[in-house]
Formats: sequence, C-alpha cells, structure tokens
Amino acid sequence: MNSQDQTSKGRPHGRHRAQVGDGNRPVKPRKRRGIPWWAWFFIGLIGLGGILYGVDLAMSEGKVPRGVTVGGVDISGVDKSQAEQRLRNDLGERTRQPVTVLAGDMSSTIEPAQSGMQVDWGATVDQAGQQPLNPITRIRSFFETREVGIISKITDEGLNRSLNRVERELTRDAENAKLSVGADGKADIKEDKPGQTVDRELLDTEVRENWLNTDGRVNVEATITPADADKDAAERAAKQYVKPATAKNLVFHGRDKVDGVITPQNWHEILTFKVDGGEFMPEWNTKKAQEILGEQLSSTEVEYRDASFEFSGDDVKVVPSKDGVAIKWKETLGDFQAKALDKKKREHKVVYEDKKAEYTTEQARKANFDDVVGSFTTSGFSGPSGTNIRRVAEMVNGAIVLPGETFSLNGHTGPRGTEQGFVESGIIIDGHAGKAVGGGISQFATTLYNASYFAGMEDVEHTPHSYYISRYPAGREATVFEGAIDLKFKNPFDTPVRITTHVSGNEVKVELHGVKQVDVESILGERTNPTSPKKIELDGDDCSPSSGAPGFTTTDTRVVKDLKGKELSRETQRTVYDPQPIVTCK
Repeated sequence: MNSQDQTSKGRPHGRHRAQVGDGNRPVKPRKRRGIPWWAWFFIGLIGLGGILYGVDLAMSEGKVPRGVTVGGVDISGVDKSQAEQRLRNDLGERTRQPVTVLAGDMSSTIEPAQSGMQVDWGATVDQAGQQPLNPITRIRSFFETREVGIISKITDEGLNRSLNRVERELTRDAENAKLSVGADGKADIKEDKPGQTVDRELLDTEVRENWLNTDGRVNVEATITPADADKDAAERAAKQYVKPATAKNLVFHGRDKVDGVITPQNWHEILTFKVDGGEFMPEWNTKKAQEILGEQLSSTEVEYRDASFEFSGDDVKVVPSKDGVAIKWKETLGDFQAKALDKKKREHKVVYEDKKAEYTTEQARKANFDDVVGSFTTSGFSGPSGTNIRRVAEMVNGAIVLPGETFSLNGHTGPRGTEQGFVESGIIIDGHAGKAVGGGISQFATTLYNASYFAGMEDVEHTPHSYYISRYPAGREATVFEGAIDLKFKNPFDTPVRITTHVSGNEVKVELHGVKQVDVESILGERTNPTSPKKIELDGDDCSPSSGAPGFTTTDTRVVKDLKGKELSRETQRTVYDPQPIVTCK
C-alpha cells in the first residue's frame, strides 16, 4: 500500500468533508441566499391584481361593458334596463327626426314614424355583449371606447310606400340646354341638366342601414344621364344664328317710301330653336315676320273685294268690286334665313302684285235672282227640334254663293250652342237616339242638300245618317255635327245663287234663286241587302225606346240636263244604312 492510499483512507468522505487551506486551516461553509425583495413585491402585485380582477368581475356581472357608446351616448357600467332607458332619453328624439336622402344633386326626405322605421333599443343594448374575461382587455376598457351600432326595427310595407315616393323624387329626365332670343335682342341660354335614376334595391339597402346616421343623411349613388344638347351647343348656335340676325335692323323697302323694319328686339318672336342630333337648329317664323312687317307696310296695300249684293225686299243693289294691290309675301320673304344671317346686306325690296277682283261689278250687274233654280221641303218636326231648325234657317237665309264659291253650312253658321239660341234636342249617337244642343238641324241640312242637288250645285261634302229616317228620301239626305260633319256644295255656274229659307208650322222650305241653267232629275234605286236590327238595353233619362228597323242598301242617280234637254252628266251614289236597333230602356 503506498503513501497516497494511506492518506486517502484517513480523509473524511462526503459533502461535509473538511477543506484545507493555506497553512492547513479549515474553511467556513457558505450561507444559503433567500428570495429577493423585488420578487416578493411582484408576487404581491399579482395577488392584488387577482383580487381586483375578481372584485371587478363580480361588480360588472350583468352590466354593459365599460367603454361602450351608442350614437355617442355612454352606456357602459350600467345594467341593460338602465342602458336602454338612457338611450331612449338621449337618442329617442333624434330617431324621430326626418331623414334626408341624397342622390346626385337631388334630395328627398323620409319621416321615420310614417315609414315604419323604429329603433330596437333592447337588441341595440344586447349587442354590446358582456364584459370580457380577458384581463388585458378588461384593463384596456378603462382607457378605450367602443361604438356599437343602433339596430333598426322596420315595417316593410310602410318603408316601401315612402321609398316609392323617394325614388320618384330622386329621378328626373335629362333637360337640354335652352336657347332663345330675349326681348332685348340677345341670346338667352339656360344650362342643361343631366337626368338621373336610382337603383331601387340600393336605395332600400342604404336607407335601412344608414337612416340613423348622426348627421341625419343617407347618400345613394345615382345613375346620371347626360342631356342631348348641352350649353356648349347652345353657345355655338347663338354665335352662328342669333348674333348675325340681331346685329342690325333688317329693312324691307315698300312703295311710297314706306319701310318695314325687323329690329333686334323683334327676333324673339321670329327665331326659335329645336334640338336635332345634339345641336340647336333654327326655326324661322315667317308668318310672324310677315305680321310685323305687314303692320308697318299696310298703307302700301289696297284691299280688293269681289262684287256683292244688297237686298231690300225684292230690290237688289250691286256692291261694286274693287281691284287692289297686295304684297307677295312668299317672294318678299323668300330665302329668309339667308336674309336674316347676311351681316352685310340688311336692306331688301318688297314685292307687290296687282290683285284683281274675281267677281266683277260687270258680272254682278248681269246677274239676277229671278229664277228658283232649286227647291225642297221637309216636315214632321216639333218642340226643341223646331226651335233649332228655325234658328239655323234664320242664319242661312239670304246667303249668297258666288260663281266658283263653296258654301259650308258649319262655316257659315259658326258655333251652334246655347249662346246662339240653340237648345237640346234629339240626335243619333252610337247608332241609337240621343240628345245634344243643336239636335234636329240635320233636317235642315237634308232640306238644304236637296235644294242644292236640284239646283245643279256640285256636291263637295255630305254625310248620310247612319240609319234611315223615313221622312227623308232614301239615299238623298244629309246630317251635320258641329266641328266634325259638314255639308258643303260649290256653285259651278257663272252666275250667283241666293239661299232663302222659310219655316212654317212643322215644315221647312229652302230655295236657291238665280239664273236657271239646268234641269235635274233624281232616279231612286231599289232597296237591297236587308240587315236585321240588334236588341240593346239602355238606361238614363235620355233613353228613347224604339221598335227598330232593318238596314238596307240603296242608290240615287242624278241626271243633269241643259234647258234644251241635252244630258250633261249622270252620277250614281250608293248609300248603306245600318239597321235601327231595337231599344229598351231600363
């Protein structure tokens, strides 16, 4: 065993063996260190935080989380019923205020109460949720706010009614720019306005989602449609047409040193514009130009007149014809646009023509009214019809139809209303009897038609009744209606005729006086193609019952011969009568 082994054997073993230092002195063992103070502090904070978390958790149970606002109103830290009441108090009035809906440059309003739009206060508070469990989030809630949107409760029916109106009020057609000549002779331009529409689904969505915006406004995108003609087009047309036309007076030199002048101030009555292809095109009112010039040039014209007649009993006086001078307006104002736009040539000559009387004094002096050239009589009227027949006979009596002239019954009498002495009487309307003011004068028209027929007058316009009336000759009768159906005939002879009328009892007679030149014969045809009447039922005080009558087709042939018996013409007219309905009154 060596010395090292022996030494080893004499040493203590294990953790607590003695240590030998310098000089062979033993070393003292080290003391164990405790937990630092700061650690204890941190542990204390955690414990305190836990206690505070628990207290906060217990205190906030069932209450609205901290930092929650609705429409800017703080509802944090109170129970839900208190939060709901606070919102009602602070926001209730605002939610009842009108809502402005904006689209493009147009606006409309919605009344929430009338549109079924309310706030669901309970659901609004509920969406705030509970205080979060996350401690960090709970700590942050002391320093942050969270805005919660308002939840609506909307009745579809009420909202749709309002949206229908709003959609109309936010929609418009595009308006073109406007160009006119002002009374001062300068161009007057109005700007164009684009049209717009709104999408109904988008409108519905935006209103539902945003009607509770704090500013009370809902913005909806509009689809814009530009106008066909804009302000630039108006300005181009003003430069091209208005400016040169109104630059100087446009002068027309007439006879006797009399001038007609269109001033710049006159053009607002003459020059107007229409839009064509996005451009403003001029329209020249030459009738108005003629009227303006005609007033100034009237002294240079001499009115002409045809010869006419004055009657005093059986005595006839000729009113002489008179030749005249008239302006030829078509030639004077020809190529009017060129004249109006020519800046250099602003003076023109008036073109005249001699106007000769068509029926001269000499012709009138050769005329006489000694012969009854045509005559016809009808009867069978009474009451209101008789009143109307007498009145229209008075109006026509004494009328002169000059050679080549066309007589119009409606044109001669003018209106036939109560103011003219006419009353309500029977007419045919919609195929059956009715009443109207002036009813019954068709009998006079039939009488006048037949008198002109046998006088050899030229039939210009006549209309038979829709169904046959037995007191008139079949195929040779006429009806009239003011403004719609007229009786016209032309004098084909070189001598005038005078119409005379006479009403006695229930009989009316019409005669045409003049120089007899022809004989006229009427050949009535057979009644063919009968048609059966229909049954109708009417009500009202105007209803007139009728047993009805069949319809049929017939002809009338007029043969015109000269006074020596030579046939000059032969003309056949075909008339189809509807059946007269069988009318029963309720």
